[in-house]
Amino acid sequence: MTGSDLLKEAESYREQITADRRYLHQHPETGFDLTETLAYVKKELIAMGYTPSECGKAGLTVLAGGKKQGKVFLIRGDMDALPILEEADVPFASQNGKMHACGHDMHTAMLLGAARLLKKHENEIAGTIKLDFQPAEEIFEGSNDMINAGLLENPTVDAALMIHVTAAMPMTPGTAIVCDGGVSAPAADYFKIKIQGKGCHGSMPQLGIDPITVAAHIITALQEIHARELALSDDAILTIGTIHGGNAENAIPDTVELGGTIRTYDEEVRSFLKQRMTEIATGTAATFRASAEVTFGSGCPTLLNDGDLSGCTVSYLRELLGPSAAFTAGQLAALSGAGKTAKATGSEDFAYVSHKVPSIMLALAAGQPNKGYCYPQHHPKVKFDESVLPTGSAIYAYTAMRWLEEHA
Repeated sequence: MTGSDLLKEAESYREQITADRRYLHQHPETGFDLTETLAYVKKELIAMGYTPSECGKAGLTVLAGGKKQGKVFLIRGDMDALPILEEADVPFASQNGKMHACGHDMHTAMLLGAARLLKKHENEIAGTIKLDFQPAEEIFEGSNDMINAGLLENPTVDAALMIHVTAAMPMTPGTAIVCDGGVSAPAADYFKIKIQGKGCHGSMPQLGIDPITVAAHIITALQEIHARELALSDDAILTIGTIHGGNAENAIPDTVELGGTIRTYDEEVRSFLKQRMTEIATGTAATFRASAEVTFGSGCPTLLNDGDLSGCTVSYLRELLGPSAAFTAGQLAALSGAGKTAKATGSEDFAYVSHKVPSIMLALAAGQPNKGYCYPQHHPKVKFDESVLPTGSAIYAYTAMRWLEEHA
């Protein structure tokens, strides 16, 4: 089977893949609460002849192939949406106050398309392909939950691939950009800092301990980590996104809570930043007679791309899409004259998989700004170009089949 043959076959499923995408887009769900999404995906997989297995709180897996001895290749599609009210001008817009503003409906539909292709060619698969329908990517919890539930076992996964569609990218829709070896997405950590003071009347501050003042000093002090404690090469971002405290203008509250995120490209820098945040917050609070507690919630590590798998993947995609539609990020930077590959700043919980098995992430261009796709991911008006759906399905299936063939 050639790449062009599989691409034509994927194109024949366009109507079904598009219908899948539009149903999912109109019924977005968030986190692990994916009742309608799971029911739809499970129904479609069963109709194809698969036996879906539940994995973790809200994940599904199915196996394709297995009729020939060989390795195991995992392909991941995330299913969750965002708590965003949709403003996109599409006839199939969500009506429930949530939105697939990151394109996960595209990923799920493309993976369902890949399932159709793989079922038809099951006897040709030189090993086993595990399809991973994952929840809760947006809160960085779904991947790790599925790993803990056995995602990478029974059978043991040898390599893994994820696709992410990109909106508002000035490239021909359907162009694939494969990450080079190394880190392509930063680690992310959500945090909260709870400051305990002592409430009192605003006219008698000497009787209390003002946590709002303490919060202001902590916010300022935390910026000094980046300014004076990290090297020039230690890329990191620390953002305070929320401040909650007080209910009356003439009263000093008991507590204030700060919330935010950190992003880092190096695990040692990540650990150092978390350590110093805790030390600075607690020390600053103590200086003003208050106390502070720092807690880190959901997050994910850096996303690691395997160099060999990167080279294989771009080679397979050139067979599938042609030499002008598949590049590594480094090749694209060189062609554009940028020289240096730009780092992605958005985190991705597929990173947990990438720390367990050789993995690769690739981007699929799905909307040019000059064609009306003007808004980025996570924007309430973002739209994705559905023309790329069969291409995404073919990429999932062909990459997995070719890698298994070459590594039999």
